[in-house]
Amino acid sequence: MPDMPPVSLTERRKNETRLDIARTAAALFVADGLRATRAEDIARAAGVAPRTFYRYFPTKEESVAPLFAAGAQQWAEAVRGAPAELSVPDALRHAVRDALGVETAGAVESLDWVRSLLRMSVESAALRAVWADACHASEQTLLTVLGERAGAAHSLDLRLAAAVASAAVRVGVESWAVESWAVGDAAPGGREGAGPAALAERCLGALDAFPWP
Repeated sequence: MPDMPPVSLTERRKNETRLDIARTAAALFVADGLRATRAEDIARAAGVAPRTFYRYFPTKEESVAPLFAAGAQQWAEAVRGAPAELSVPDALRHAVRDALGVETAGAVESLDWVRSLLRMSVESAALRAVWADACHASEQTLLTVLGERAGAAHSLDLRLAAAVASAAVRVGVESWAVESWAVGDAAPGGREGAGPAALAERCLGALDAFPWP
C-alpha cells in the first residue's frame, strides 16, 4: 500500500477545530438536550463565530460527525493493523477487541460520547443519519482493507463481506449503547460480557459460516 501524503498544518488545524466543536456539541447535547441546543450555543461554547461553525457543519446534528467517524474508522483501521497471518474472521475479532476495548482514558471518553449520542439518536432522525453516514464510510474503509488482505479486487463477495462485518459491529455497539442506558450501567465498558467489544464480537461470531474471501 503506498504511503499517504502528509497532512498539512492547515488541515491539521482544521481537523482539530472540527473535533473541538464536536466535543463541545456533544457536551451541550448531554447537558441541555439535543432539542434545546442551538448551533449558535455550540459556536459560543467552542469559542468560534456562528459563521465559522456553519463553515464546518451545515446542521447542529452534523457537528458530532467527527466523534462518530473517529470511532467507526478506528475499528476498520484496526483490521488493517491486525497480524497478517490471521484469517479474516480472526482479524475482525482482533480488531474489535483492539478498537472497542476500554483500556485507555481516550477510549473511555470516545465510547462514552458515542453511547450518549446513540441514545439520543433513538429520538432524532437527523442524528441517526449522521451515525449511518459514519458507518457507511467505515464500511468503505473496511472494503479497502479486506481487499488488501485478500489481495483481490472489490468483488461482490468482498463487498458483501465488508457489509456484513460492518453491520455486525454496528449492531453490537448500538445494542450496548441502548441496553447499558436501560439498565443504568454508567461504566463505558459495560457489565462483564455486555461491553461494546464483547457484544460486537458475539455478533461477528454469528458470521462464522460466511464464505470469507
